[in-house]
Amino acid sequence: MDILIGVGLLLALIVSGIPVGFALGISGVISLFMMVPTPVVMGLMAEVVHHTASNYVLLTIPMFVLMAELLTASGMAKDLMIACNRLLGKIKGGLAMACVLAGSVLAAASGSSTASVASIASAAFPTMKSLGYDEGFSIGTMAIAGTLAIMIPPSIAFVVYGIITEESIGRLFIAGMIPGLMTALGYVLTISVAVRVWPHLAPDPKKIAEQMKQGGTALQQYGKVWPVVLLVIIVMGALYSGLATPTEVGAIGAFGALLISMMLGRMSRKAVIRATGNTLRTTSMIVTIIFGAMLFGYFMAYTQVTDAMIQWIADVGLSPYVVLLLIVFVYLMLGMFMDQFAIIVLTVPVSHAVLTGLGFDGVWLGIIIVKTAEIGLVTPPLGLNVFVASGVTGVSPQNGFKGAAPFIVMDLVILGLLLAFPAISLFLPELLR
Repeated sequence: MDILIGVGLLLALIVSGIPVGFALGISGVISLFMMVPTPVVMGLMAEVVHHTASNYVLLTIPMFVLMAELLTASGMAKDLMIACNRLLGKIKGGLAMACVLAGSVLAAASGSSTASVASIASAAFPTMKSLGYDEGFSIGTMAIAGTLAIMIPPSIAFVVYGIITEESIGRLFIAGMIPGLMTALGYVLTISVAVRVWPHLAPDPKKIAEQMKQGGTALQQYGKVWPVVLLVIIVMGALYSGLATPTEVGAIGAFGALLISMMLGRMSRKAVIRATGNTLRTTSMIVTIIFGAMLFGYFMAYTQVTDAMIQWIADVGLSPYVVLLLIVFVYLMLGMFMDQFAIIVLTVPVSHAVLTGLGFDGVWLGIIIVKTAEIGLVTPPLGLNVFVASGVTGVSPQNGFKGAAPFIVMDLVILGLLLAFPAISLFLPELLR
């Protein structure tokens, strides 16, 4: 009964227009007051603010966001978008496909889904809007492109999963490569099908060509790819060589973005101030959502609904694959209401023990769980990436969720393939063992 009241209150607050971070926090705190003494709730609130803000993983967010903002302020992210569009612009929906391609590259540079979304949205949305792309479809595309940072290494989610389960983080990174690339290709296929089924989602390529000839679009410029590629090499080199932790890599990436942009003569004092201000605003928005998600996560933990569901699944004597599918279903449902890191921290110790005890590979389970978390980033009502893209562009989240719907269908198809064929994830780790 408590869980129904809490979820109902959350949905009511979101529908009433309250920002999702505050909606999560308010519903979580009110629900906790109904279950535990006031001093305990006050202590939890203080603990969330202190420990969450100083969390090792969350400390990567400001630097990754700053790196993304510097890439945007210097025009390097825009250059990447332009270069990707030069490759795909003659195809209907080509700029949307370019977002996915740019998201793949930025995923390897930043490792942060929200930072990738913020960067892609700032660089691509004005041009997509001016060319006549549907706003909801544009937001959905940018939000889904940012999710690639969850799967394509280096992924913070894999680090968290590896720490909790003591699985090899290196093997998790390697295992995520093929699923990550397969996901990116799946998104491109989704765009190709969607713009043909619903032609109004994207303009005719001939219209783009005409605007480019008339100088009516920023796509007339030629983009330079090498600065972002150099930054990817710096970030991944520092991470894979063991020279820096993820938090330090974020700082190195931000400094590298600043240094490269200054060498190109593209970074003014005003641009630095603007990038810093945008970083503070974006980080505050993201951290507020995470604070609220953690408070709601504590409420979920006190109801013990997650542990009860997983324990019930383990106790009823079903076959291992039925248990696996039921647990995946639970993760998909949780992704609709909770922060992805909160889900991993709260549930993985139990689900990993249950499923590895049934004979499933722990690294493969990491890919499956992180994939479900990726889907949760664009699934209503929480859908963090959609809210980030909406916050950057000013488009309503409702339109963004509508635009993301075809991609969610593709994600579920890919998840099904990963479940049916574990070799997709385990081929490279076994080959390189």
